Amino acid sequence: MSYHTYTTEALVCGSFLHNTADKVFLLFTREVGMLYATAKSVREERSKQRFALQDFSLIRVSLIKGKQGWKVGSVEAKTNYFTQADNRLVRGSVVTVFKTLRRFIHGEESLPALFDFCLLALEEMNKINNERLFWDLIVQLKILNELGYVDEGSIPKDFKSAVFSELEDFRTELPVAKLELLLEKAIANSHL
Repeated sequence: MSYHTYTTEALVCGSFLHNTADKVFLLFTREVGMLYATAKSVREERSKQRFALQDFSLIRVSLIKGKQGWKVGSVEAKTNYFTQADNRLVRGSVVTVFKTLRRFIHGEESLPALFDFCLLALEEMNKINNERLFWDLIVQLKILNELGYVDEGSIPKDFKSAVFSELEDFRTELPVAKLELLLEKAIANSHL
């Protein structure tokens, strides 16, 4: 019996120990969505995959769908957003994005627009020098909006279609206090 191999980019949102030398990874991919994939013997010193499969990383991975779930084939490391961060505040922003993804995305559902937005947001986080709280909140709100948890009547009409570079324009319409309130309502709507 042959199995189909999917090669895709993925964000490593978390990892869990499994058996003696195995690990299970929570991967957010463009084509499949959020999934758990097992990597055999990845915790052994001789493993070449262990350096690529780090939390907060962007990787190119070959995934095999088997009877027992997803398995990790080959892995190529692209970047680790946490280790590339210039300072503690940027690292905090990176962790916030990954925690938001881990908390609110469940199941294998293709979310290409959200995946692309997250990649762009993670790249741009290192370049933002001012008003870190505004950017953290606006990115979280954009993620929750893409997932359908934000009430459309409570945000500006152009917010849903705005790309990362256009989010600066919403600073006057969405001050930090309003962003916190919208985020709180969206989290309540999610029931997560």
